[in-house]
Amino acid sequence: MPTIVSGTVPASDLALNHSLEQLPELQFEIERIVTSGDDALMPMLWVRGSRREDIEQTLGADPTVDNVELLGDFEDEWLFRMEWIDHVDLIVQMLTNSEATILDAVGQGTAWKLRVLYPRRSLFSQTHDFCEEHNLAFEVSTIRELDEDPAGRYGLTSAQYEILAEASDRGYFEVPREVSLAELADELGITHQAASERLRRATDALVEDVLFVDFDGFD
Repeated sequence: MPTIVSGTVPASDLALNHSLEQLPELQFEIERIVTSGDDALMPMLWVRGSRREDIEQTLGADPTVDNVELLGDFEDEWLFRMEWIDHVDLIVQMLTNSEATILDAVGQGTAWKLRVLYPRRSLFSQTHDFCEEHNLAFEVSTIRELDEDPAGRYGLTSAQYEILAEASDRGYFEVPREVSLAELADELGITHQAASERLRRATDALVEDVLFVDFDGFD
C-alpha cells in the first residue's frame, strides 16, 4: 500500500548545509527534484529569507552545489536551478532504490524536513536500512498509509474529516456564514466546545498537511 513518510534530516547530511550555516535566516523549498546521473541531483527550489545578492554569493561558495542558475526573481523569493553534487546519497537512495517520490522538502536552520511517498511501505525499510548503514539520521515523525478512507489521505481523523466536510457543505466557511457552529454541533451530536476544538484541530492538520508549514524541531 502506498505510504507517506514525514521526518527531518540534519542539514549536515544533505546538500546546502554550508548556505544554511552562512545565512541562518534562509529557507529552501523544493519545487521539483530529478536525478542527474549517479552522483548528482538537479532540483528547482525556492529560496527566501535574505537578499538576492547574499543568496547568490553564498550559493556560489557552497561546495555541495554547482551550476547554480536563477530562473525567476519575485522580489522576496527566488527560484533557482542547480546541481547537488555532494551529500545527496540519501535522496538518491529514496528516488532510485526505493522508488520514492519527494513530495515536499524544506530546508531551514539546521535541518531539512521531508515528506516522501513510497509505493509500498516495505520500500521505506530500505531507506531505514540505508540510513543505519551509512550513519545518516532520518528522524521519522509520521508514517501514513494511503487507503480508501479520504480522511487518512490528508492527515485527518475520521471525526475531523466529518466536521470539515459538513462545515463546507453547509456553508460554514461562506461570508456571511450559512450555518453556525452550534448548528453544526447539534447535527453531529456533539457539544459546542467539542465542535470548536475539532474544527480548529482539523483545520490546523489540513493546512499543515497541504502547505507543509509546521517547522517544529527546526532550530
